[in-house]
Amino acid sequence: MTQDAVSGILVDALVVTFKVAMPFLGAGLVVGLLISVFQAVTQIQEMTLSFIPKIIVTAVVLVIAGPWMLDQMLAYTREMFTSIPTVVGM
Repeated sequence: MTQDAVSGILVDALVVTFKVAMPFLGAGLVVGLLISVFQAVTQIQEMTLSFIPKIIVTAVVLVIAGPWMLDQMLAYTREMFTSIPTVVGM
């Protein structure tokens, strides 16, 4: 196994990780920003006001984008298992 193969596997793993994590992070960022603006305007400084909407949005993102995320992870796993003989050199 060469350094190029290892770095290729690492890059592919990071790309899949970012693709799967970005819907959660993006939705959390948008909701957090909106809640922060709302808190600044109304001067309500309640911690649960920012926590509960983020949990709800995370659940909604999981329901909507969950099948796509699972497909991405399964495709990567399938690719890794099918490339074992070529990586090992059999």
